[in-house]
Amino acid sequence: MGVRQLATAVPTTASRARSVLAAAWTCGVTTDVGQDDLVGAHRVADDGTVRITPPPESVLAASALLAPYGRPTALLEFADAAPVPVRDRIRARLWMSGELVPDGDEMTLRPERVVLQTRTERLGVDLGELAEAAPDPLALAEPRLLLHLADAHPEAVEQLTRLLAPESLHGVVRVQPLAVDRHGLTLRLERVRGQADARIPFHAPADDLTSLGERMHCLLASAQTVSRRRR
Repeated sequence: MGVRQLATAVPTTASRARSVLAAAWTCGVTTDVGQDDLVGAHRVADDGTVRITPPPESVLAASALLAPYGRPTALLEFADAAPVPVRDRIRARLWMSGELVPDGDEMTLRPERVVLQTRTERLGVDLGELAEAAPDPLALAEPRLLLHLADAHPEAVEQLTRLLAPESLHGVVRVQPLAVDRHGLTLRLERVRGQADARIPFHAPADDLTSLGERMHCLLASAQTVSRRRR
């Protein structure tokens, strides 16, 4: 399900993990005491370190009281959900396991293992690469960008499908923008039964909103050229 004459570039695993962390607002926590979902209780430092301020009545707070030296082991889960309503909205999940170390009112995760689960594979994330990687520059703006594209420019989304191999569109009843990063745009192709994702790469990385606009205009121009050739 490729795009003709374009090479596919994707974010590194570490960058994808950092993007999930940057955009996540909720965090699932599992300890020996139990499970909890924390909303707005964590923050991520520039080196990817996760710090949590546990609410007083949370499972994490109880775990800190019961654990030796107040350092519970924990599994943190972050979900990456598509901003645009589609089937199977969870695009990826990030798990981080390790020891939580008290740091004032916060607890800092000392990770021992990090795993990124996408729709197609489960990938281990190197801890050193995670610390050095940066989130995708479009990660925080992605929700409003995709919602604007889906709501205000559905005709542009339809045009972009002309860049895909025609056979990949057989049986498709709806197309929605699923994801965007500095390297390209991903469309969700929904059929009556099932769905598939198609990635359309940019000709060069987009490192800010201005360059993203230029990349999108280039894709639309290419789609119009394909349409004229087919006619």
